[in-house]
Amino acid sequence: MFPIQDQISVATKANLESNLALYTSLANKTLESVEKLVGLNIAAIRASMEDTTAATRQMLAAKDPQEFLSVVSAHSAPNFEKAIAYGNHLIGIAGAAQAEFTKVAEAQIAQVSRKVADFVEEAAKKAPVGSDNMVTIVKTAIGSANNGYEQLTKTARQAVDVMESNLTTAVNSLSQVAAVAKN
Repeated sequence: MFPIQDQISVATKANLESNLALYTSLANKTLESVEKLVGLNIAAIRASMEDTTAATRQMLAAKDPQEFLSVVSAHSAPNFEKAIAYGNHLIGIAGAAQAEFTKVAEAQIAQVSRKVADFVEEAAKKAPVGSDNMVTIVKTAIGSANNGYEQLTKTARQAVDVMESNLTTAVNSLSQVAAVAKN
């Protein structure tokens, strides 16, 4: 084989190993987030069942319609507060997952960029005389691709920030409605 083919083979293997590590890391982070979400949902369901059972018993024990309505009213405000707490926990889980994904993706992009740049530099050193223009074109293309990745990462981060902001606004609005209903 030719030396450049050996380098390409080594680079391909390193790239595949790097991608496998990335996918494994992202899968683990996803599973951690899903595990937290499932735990949150189980806790919410358990609390909801307990509250529903208690409220039903109180409603069944009501002696007149006035007492029945006061029991129903008394259980409305805590339900709003629990929904707000659930939303805050959900935002926390989503934010932590997004931060981990971003960190892993940025590290992977930086690592791949370094490897590609090293490979191009090594190939440029061994390139035949007169291929300077081709090396410059390849370097420019790689630089453009890196800029594109950075822009994509920035745009994705902004989209997630907007989503988190919208969720926070929705939870805050629900909090205000709950406060008004409580009074």
